[in-house]
Amino acid sequence: AFTISLRKVDNTTVTIKQRPGVPSSCQIRIRSVLTPELKIKPGDNVTFTFTCSTPEKYFIMKIQKNIDCVSGPCPFGDVHLYPPGLPRLDRTYIWDVKASTKAGLELKFSTPWLRQIEPGGTCPDYVSYNINSCIDTATVNIGTFCRNGSVSRVKLLGGVIMSLHLPWDSPLATSGFNIANRASIKRLCIIESILERESSITLMSPNYPLGFPEDELMTWQFVVPSNMRASVFFHNYSLSNCERKEERVEYYIPGSFSNPEVFKLSDSQPANIAGSFNMSLQGCDQDAQNPGILRLLFQVIVQHPQLDENVTHLVDLSKERNMTVTIHVEGWPSHVPLMSEPICLICKDPRTCDRVLTLASGTVYRISFLCKDLSRLRITAEKGISCVDLQWCQKRIYSLSVPKTILQLPIRLHKFIWKLLAPDLINIEITSPSLKLQQHVPEQRCNTSYSYSIASATPETELNVGVFCPGGSIEKIQMRNNITISLKTFGKGFINESNHQDLKMSFVPHIKDECSFTVSPNPKAKVYLQTPNWPYGLPPYVSISWYVVVPSKQTARLGFSKDRMGIACETGRAYVNIKEETLGAEETVRREDELLPDPRNMYHNFWVNISNCKPVDRTQLTLQFWVTFADKQIDLGIVLAVVAGAGVLVAIGLTVCCVKKKKKKTQNPMVGVYNSDVNTQMPGKKALFTKGRQNNESHVYAVIDDAVVYGHLLKESNGSVTPEFDVYRPFEGPVGSLPPSPPPFSFRKDIKRSSNTGEEPPPLTDTDHDTYTFAHQKPGQLEDNGDANEKDKGDTSVPLLENKEQDGLVE
Repeated sequence: AFTISLRKVDNTTVTIKQRPGVPSSCQIRIRSVLTPELKIKPGDNVTFTFTCSTPEKYFIMKIQKNIDCVSGPCPFGDVHLYPPGLPRLDRTYIWDVKASTKAGLELKFSTPWLRQIEPGGTCPDYVSYNINSCIDTATVNIGTFCRNGSVSRVKLLGGVIMSLHLPWDSPLATSGFNIANRASIKRLCIIESILERESSITLMSPNYPLGFPEDELMTWQFVVPSNMRASVFFHNYSLSNCERKEERVEYYIPGSFSNPEVFKLSDSQPANIAGSFNMSLQGCDQDAQNPGILRLLFQVIVQHPQLDENVTHLVDLSKERNMTVTIHVEGWPSHVPLMSEPICLICKDPRTCDRVLTLASGTVYRISFLCKDLSRLRITAEKGISCVDLQWCQKRIYSLSVPKTILQLPIRLHKFIWKLLAPDLINIEITSPSLKLQQHVPEQRCNTSYSYSIASATPETELNVGVFCPGGSIEKIQMRNNITISLKTFGKGFINESNHQDLKMSFVPHIKDECSFTVSPNPKAKVYLQTPNWPYGLPPYVSISWYVVVPSKQTARLGFSKDRMGIACETGRAYVNIKEETLGAEETVRREDELLPDPRNMYHNFWVNISNCKPVDRTQLTLQFWVTFADKQIDLGIVLAVVAGAGVLVAIGLTVCCVKKKKKKTQNPMVGVYNSDVNTQMPGKKALFTKGRQNNESHVYAVIDDAVVYGHLLKESNGSVTPEFDVYRPFEGPVGSLPPSPPPFSFRKDIKRSSNTGEEPPPLTDTDHDTYTFAHQKPGQLEDNGDANEKDKGDTSVPLLENKEQDGLVE
């Protein structure tokens, strides 16, 4: 049984009632009466029991004491927990103190003092205080607090309602505060916070987050050791709609030449303050129809002065355009929690410091750092480059390198972003003349101190072109639409490697594909290339091209990393096109439902084009291919034939030379043989070539070259004439510079028409095999000459020596 005895002079009421939301399975028994609720008033003496063994699960208790400091003496001193001997239930003590607005009250808290939390928050030990100020009939919630903090005193205008909530198993036996005195403060409240060591505290304006009372003034007093530095940061605030006056924050800082220092809530607040200071929040007269809400949540950081706080660093951005530089703590902006310990601060003047500082182009800054460990800081910069008039900007080449004024800071560069903006019909070309770029793929990972992430914004979705690093084989990338290039660093090696940056960009006329690569590999390298948006797949209807340069003395071998595209098309068709850039080259085309080409040798520069359809379901088009090089191999048979031919020609030359010398020495008379079939009369004078070749003698030679006489020397031992061998000569005429195209639209339309009408596509014929080759007219092919035409008409001329015998001329 429990007995509670209340004296009238204590003016205390105890109420025990059932816990809200808990089923009633336990009752209070007074003598033989069961009741769910018990209220004990001043002067009562009540003995009771519970009908269950765990009443703390079903009941809560409220103990309220009324104190009148207006008509009677105020009970200064410690406030006790009264009455004793209460049952172990969750209980709330409430002290309702009435006081005049001309004489406010001061509540003083014993160590370990209090820490303010947001309404609805929970304290670690479940012991919480709530302070409300009562001005006439209005009640203002000053705040909710836990133990173990820095708030040592609260002065309030008028009366106060102080609440202490204790859990049923709390060992706390004292209230932890006292009523110190009465003093007129002429403002809503004053909260004192004592910061004895490096720490961070969070405070809120009264009635947070519902709104600070209209046209009110309150003050926070911060007691800071003279050898420490304090900085103020506003994290969450909103403004009301003012009709008169202006909402502001005022600081009284010892040693300041302009006390009070007035700031807007949107300003950067004072930092690096030496010693104690006051901060006040002033409201305004609000619009009656639309008052708005004035509220503020802020932090105060206290830390030791830094050894290098007076060291300044010059950041000259006066010659830069459209660029911002942000210095921030690691993890910004995705993860910036409220500061729980001293942190790194960046200052653009001795009193303007923050965790994040943004510097704009066109200005010179002198910055300093309040930070023990600068390795926690990072730099993120962004620069915009745009083109409006192609005739003007096409002549310019922009260098995409990090300015040296940024690299000279003792902070690691995290990311530098270039936003390249191009209007319609103007595209962007990225080059790396000396270093060239390597695409980061699983088989060929980047191993440098920095990399470039390139993304192109298409009308439907963002195309992530890929991650690239220096030291590869890609010398040029052309893309449509706007582009974002992000340089990201890894480790400290970028400072040394940054001197060799050579990434450049320019604006070029409209290109055909969404993205086009020019690849000039090292002859000894194996190059891996993969489609953009890896591993999520190309967007629908996007076409990508690669132009691969093959060295003149090399043969390239092209192969794909898998045997099929791995997609099914809902609309349209997906294609892989391969074509060498040489006269009369055939184009190899594969559809998404066919096997990709086997590894093949390429003897000239060639194009690889990949065009996507609209895939079915969630299937995506992702392709990777590789290119290797080898020295060109000369056929041994050709070499022997060329050497043999050269030897024969030398022998013929020597023989002819000897015969001519012999003729000169002998001078033998000509020998004639009579032939009755030959006309011996002198022919008359006739017109030149009046007969056709079949019946004139224009093809009969009067002189036979000695080399022809000895033509039998050119015969091989087997009696056959030595075949002619052509020698490869690189094509030196004009060739096209455009990538290969997918099959004609008529071919696609036929397929699309059948799909739209619901008809089945026609079955594959004998011509629908794996490889589709499209014959192109050879632009350099000559028409047949006249001799050929005569031959077509029936010229059956016998070999030359036989013609001579018919004409009776035999030597």
